Amino acid sequence: MLFSMNEIHETIRMIEAEHLDIRTVTLGVSLLDAPHGSVDALCKFLYERLYGRAHRLVECAAQVEDRYGIPIVNKRISLTPMSLVCEGLKTTDEYVAVARVLDQVAQDVGVDYIAGFSALVHKGATTGDLRFMRSIPKALAATKRVCSSVNLGSTRSGINMDSVLVMAETIKELAEITPHGAGCARLVVFCNAAEDNPFIAGAFHGVGEPDAVINVGVSGPGVVLAALRRMKREGKFSDLAQVAETIKKMAFKITRAGELVGREVAGMLGDPVSFGIVDLSLAPTPAIGDSISDIIEEMGVEATGAPGTTAALAMLVDAVKKGGTMASTSVGGLSGAFIPVSEDAGMVAAALRGSICLEKLEAMTAVCSVGLDMVAVPGDTPVETIAGIIADELAIGMVNNKTTAVRILPVPDSKPGDVIDLGGLLGQLVIMPVSQYSCAGFVRLTGRIPPPITSVKN
Repeated sequence: MLFSMNEIHETIRMIEAEHLDIRTVTLGVSLLDAPHGSVDALCKFLYERLYGRAHRLVECAAQVEDRYGIPIVNKRISLTPMSLVCEGLKTTDEYVAVARVLDQVAQDVGVDYIAGFSALVHKGATTGDLRFMRSIPKALAATKRVCSSVNLGSTRSGINMDSVLVMAETIKELAEITPHGAGCARLVVFCNAAEDNPFIAGAFHGVGEPDAVINVGVSGPGVVLAALRRMKREGKFSDLAQVAETIKKMAFKITRAGELVGREVAGMLGDPVSFGIVDLSLAPTPAIGDSISDIIEEMGVEATGAPGTTAALAMLVDAVKKGGTMASTSVGGLSGAFIPVSEDAGMVAAALRGSICLEKLEAMTAVCSVGLDMVAVPGDTPVETIAGIIADELAIGMVNNKTTAVRILPVPDSKPGDVIDLGGLLGQLVIMPVSQYSCAGFVRLTGRIPPPITSVKN
């Protein structure tokens, strides 16, 4: 893949002035050949396999950063869903022991997070899956870098409501045993989870993936925002088609940079590591000017959450996907735009001013790339209400054949309007009000919500 000097120089400008970075280089590692039965043998295998595959990841990423001057914010590892690897384990203590080994190897190789403490239960849960889900609170409370995800539904299978309720209980328990409920920032539930997602906390290495791959997640809200502001200064901001075309061009350039970095890192790591995909998702940060919310408001919506917000977001996501897919044949993951509340300074401001609410966020997720992300609610929110919020969001993904997710933090001893500063990329949590009306009778019905008629495609 060839890159012109003009492309490289323009990329440097975007880095220096417009917050462009590579949000993550994630090494996916298959563990399908792990031994079963003995937790000691499994832990030994995990450490040796992961250290062997990943010990040069940070070094190689740093060399690519130096070569091209493109910051790589996070280096991560994703794994085969550990519920499959740990199927033979019998106790919570054994699952926690496995999580501690994963945490240790992440620390030893220097990555920010290791993901894939995950389960796939969209059509039903095995006895081992249930044990695994129940172990998540203690496993995440005992670690710092381990991330967990559970796929609870799909367009082809419907939504496993039994496991939705289990995960709502799991989230509540985890919130109660970690400071400010912050452990829940490392736990996400999905419908239609992607097997090649490089982003935390939902990354895992799918069973259809090769031995080892490098997947890249790009950033770029600041680049898009700067381009729209240039259009206004030049008097060109009057036609929606022109706005969409500008966003497409920016997404094209961002994606090219992402693929360059991914291929370089994979090449340096060597066999059996190959380059996988570029995830096109625009990933915001708490930095001023690096916000999806700011883009929406720059497009003419007075405050994110006002009428027109969902339409503006839909146009942004579509343009990003069109520009990215023109730039690379290796697009995957989630690909679109993240709208986390705490990790986006503009979204935090919208939550504080009251222009955005949980229900409007849910509407926006129908057109964005993921779902209700880093949403904080009062700690006394009932388990059934959390299960209902999860079910509503997963239903959007199931019916629309897209990935949706929930990363929710029930913060103990909090009330609507409180602000909790988690620091770093996690930013500020604004506690949002939830409906006081109950859905307990619905979410405690057993079984699955059947898949939609659109699932019958063969």
